[in-house]
Amino acid sequence: MKKFKWSNLYLILVFVLLYAPIFYLIFYAFNEGGTMNTFTGFTLDYFSELFSDSRLLLILAETFLLAFLSSLLATLIGTFGAMGIYYTKKRRQRNVLLGFNNILLVSPDVIIGASFLIFFTFVGWKLGFSSVLLSHIAFSIPIVVLMVLPKLQEMNDSMIDAARDLGANNVQVLQKIVLPFLTPGIVAGYFMAFTYSLDDFAVTFFVTGNGFTTLSVEIYSRARQGISLEINALSALVFLFSLVLVVGYYFISKDNIPHKQHKKRFHGGGLR
Repeated sequence: MKKFKWSNLYLILVFVLLYAPIFYLIFYAFNEGGTMNTFTGFTLDYFSELFSDSRLLLILAETFLLAFLSSLLATLIGTFGAMGIYYTKKRRQRNVLLGFNNILLVSPDVIIGASFLIFFTFVGWKLGFSSVLLSHIAFSIPIVVLMVLPKLQEMNDSMIDAARDLGANNVQVLQKIVLPFLTPGIVAGYFMAFTYSLDDFAVTFFVTGNGFTTLSVEIYSRARQGISLEINALSALVFLFSLVLVVGYYFISKDNIPHKQHKKRFHGGGLR
């Protein structure tokens, strides 16, 4: 008989605390009674209401579009930003750049949101989709940088030297050596930026204008008027989508094995 480990019990309690509220929310999405007090019967009416609510579906689509665009642009900027920090020769300058990168990570969301609001108001930028997009890109870039930097530190610089000795230029080195090795970190940074953008409320609340809102802000507005089980149904679908993202990320990161890719490129004494 295996010896009981208290660490296993601790893990079970942690996961129960994390997932119990989520499953409680999803469970009452099927409640015929219309409240979250007593389960009176099974129904799919609230899912039907959700799919007939054109306003909420539009907000959902715009929220996912915002998360997709902001995470894509933040990943692009953050990846090259991480390389810029890593290849800065002077250690003091590198630490300063890394410190500036980490400011948005340690600053409270309320302060960040208020700062963006003051900035957009000062320059006369109209609040709406573009202001939210720029804000999400800004606070997502540091996340991507911190995901990509460890992969850069793991990379063997001799591979770059070998590529240059074989006649590769900067573009070829970047395309065939650096980026393939950084792919797991880039993918992780993209998914982290996507999830941060998807569920952000504090920053978004400050920079949304008339005519545009995100899912988190809309749910907050509706919750002030009373919780509807339509929101439970929406939460169930978003949670299911999150599970699909996690599974997809697992398989993507599993398939990206940089060392095998480099062995294929250094074949026959030359770069392919």
